[in-house]
Amino acid sequence: MNFFVLQGAMVQCAKEIWKMLEVTHEGTMDVRRARKHILISEYETFRMKNRETISELQSRFTHIVNHLLGLGKMFEDDELNIKILNCLTRTWEPKITVIRESKDLVSMSMEALFKKLLDQVGSE
Repeated sequence: MNFFVLQGAMVQCAKEIWKMLEVTHEGTMDVRRARKHILISEYETFRMKNRETISELQSRFTHIVNHLLGLGKMFEDDELNIKILNCLTRTWEPKITVIRESKDLVSMSMEALFKKLLDQVGSE
């Protein structure tokens, strides 16, 4: 048997195996698109739950954002920061005002904002 024919068959087989693994792991394009739409809906309707801690909120929010990033959605830091501040319950209003007045939401990372929120909890 010709070496090149055998090698070509192995390459074709490897491509098929890779495609099968990719679809099994990530899903088809339709599945990824549907997953992205569901996550976008979760992101858009995201709100802080009653009695939820900032750490719990951070975990839920980061989970959604990381999955959206993995599916190709892009976010600006200020967009994420504004979303976080807008999703907090009314009891956070005075603390939100203090953070907004610092006027560095554009350059602040999401992690830094969560740290500021945690600091606000600690200062009570």
